[in-house]
Amino acid sequence: MKLLFTLFAITSTLTGTAAEFSIATFTADVTVPAGHGMMGGLWKSESVEDPLFAKGVIIVGGEKPVAFVSVDWCEIRNDAYDRWREEIAVAAGTTRERVLVSSIHQHDAPIADLSAQRLLEQRKLEGSICDLEFHEIAVKRVGAAVNKAMQNRKPITHLGVGKAKVKKIASNRRYELPDGKYSYGRGSSSGRNVLARNAPEGTIDPWLRTLSFWNNDKPLAALSGYATHPMSYYRTGKVSADFPGMARARRQKDTPGCLQVYFSGASGNVTAGKYNDGARTNRLTLANKLYDGMKTAWEATKRIPLEQVDFRNTEVFLEPRNHSNFTAEHLNKELQPGVNHWKQCLAAMGMSWRKRVNSGQPIDMPVIDFGKAQLLLLPAEIYVEYQLAAQAMRPDSFVVVAGYGESAPGYIPTEKNWKEKDSNLGDWCWVHPGAEKPLMDAVRRVLIPAP
Repeated sequence: MKLLFTLFAITSTLTGTAAEFSIATFTADVTVPAGHGMMGGLWKSESVEDPLFAKGVIIVGGEKPVAFVSVDWCEIRNDAYDRWREEIAVAAGTTRERVLVSSIHQHDAPIADLSAQRLLEQRKLEGSICDLEFHEIAVKRVGAAVNKAMQNRKPITHLGVGKAKVKKIASNRRYELPDGKYSYGRGSSSGRNVLARNAPEGTIDPWLRTLSFWNNDKPLAALSGYATHPMSYYRTGKVSADFPGMARARRQKDTPGCLQVYFSGASGNVTAGKYNDGARTNRLTLANKLYDGMKTAWEATKRIPLEQVDFRNTEVFLEPRNHSNFTAEHLNKELQPGVNHWKQCLAAMGMSWRKRVNSGQPIDMPVIDFGKAQLLLLPAEIYVEYQLAAQAMRPDSFVVVAGYGESAPGYIPTEKNWKEKDSNLGDWCWVHPGAEKPLMDAVRRVLIPAP
């Protein structure tokens, strides 16, 4: 992907004293109804295994409030992403770019792309990505929860930082075969693939990181992030927050007065495949492992006086993919009656992304800077190498990376993945090769403040 052009816009909040900061915490149920498209419309929901939530915090005390929201949805894309941020921004009394929305990316959960859904409906096609009416209900529900939480803010005096290695969950999709070649076929479960199970974990970030907010010695919220695909098994028709939802709920019971928020890091190429054969019992096993990591990171937490909440944002434009099966002409051919419903959905999402790019709207890449720690949001299903690079840029600090922000681009691989013909890039990657440099440059600009 070549860079069309990059705009850089940085805004900073004023640095305040610890006594000036406060936090609002909120939870809203965003469980989809029966018959709703799952994972972008590949199948539809039939029942609810466990509910889906949007959980987040709003921090007040600088020039304008900043918000971080984690959602038990697969992805939120294009104008749906803007709708979420706009509604929360109004409720929190801030601006859209200061609202960081991250999807956890469970697959027994929905994708929201309003433009894509409207396109399917306009052409009277079978494919269905999301329910427009329900989406608005869910967003309004979240906005109401934020509004209520803002009336009950609590003072915060300290920031907590803690991390722990998570054992035997994550593994890279890429693994070496006996002949020295590489496969990219290690998915969320390895099934009977002995080679995938026996191969090393590969490139991962083994650390779960937790940012917490305190009023002196009283914890009010904990944000925990770990880089792996959050699926044990899926495509059952049962809506589920999968093993991260289970681990989060268990941690919430441990800390009833402290909101537990979980989010997925940059993990487009990281799954549980080495340690998960897809057996139903493994959902609880993975949940317990993640819970152990969250609990250990909490126990390792060090409190630091909170002296600043700064905000910076950079804007980046990425070129839509122009390989033969991704051109506008090809996508339009897929948006026809009689074409497989899943291909219709994929084509609609591709066209929605192209519409956004053609409108000139950039992707926001924001960071909330707490001085001793930074919370960075990266777009889409970005690969773990970007997270590791971001952390390496600030070895002096505690860098926490959330993935699955604006999710319209789909997979965002490195150039190495393109050169090695990563087999996962066949249908869920809407950006052209060449993204690595502009994205790394953007991460560096936003993560490292100008002198």
